[in-house]
Amino acid sequence: MITNNFFTAALRKAASMAGKPGRLMLLLSRLAAKLREVNWQGVNAATAKDRIYVLGRLIKAYALGHYREIPWKSFLIVVAAIIYFVNPFDLLPDLIPLAGLTDDFAVLVWVYNTLNVEIDKFLAWEQSRIAS
Repeated sequence: MITNNFFTAALRKAASMAGKPGRLMLLLSRLAAKLREVNWQGVNAATAKDRIYVLGRLIKAYALGHYREIPWKSFLIVVAAIIYFVNPFDLLPDLIPLAGLTDDFAVLVWVYNTLNVEIDKFLAWEQSRIAS
């Protein structure tokens, strides 16, 4: 687990909002706004964007009640990672050009790699819905 006071705060916030679909959807709208303002130069943009979109789709599917096959603790970590990403004030404030997003992407990569099995299950579920 990440030992970062800002991520710990994001986990607490995630726990308070995870069972509230409206708050999760509001978080996703904040994510969309943040994604529009990110300067993707200097970042492995394709991989980073793809992973963030996957996590966003997972939250949306959960919020809408379509996908609930992820353990609660894993879901909280996903929500916390998105909260951490959209929050401009964290370990390295996003106001610092390029470096400000470094910690955000590090958290997202850690979450994606740690929950890889759960994310693969979600992607398989998503593909099965597309195929049918």
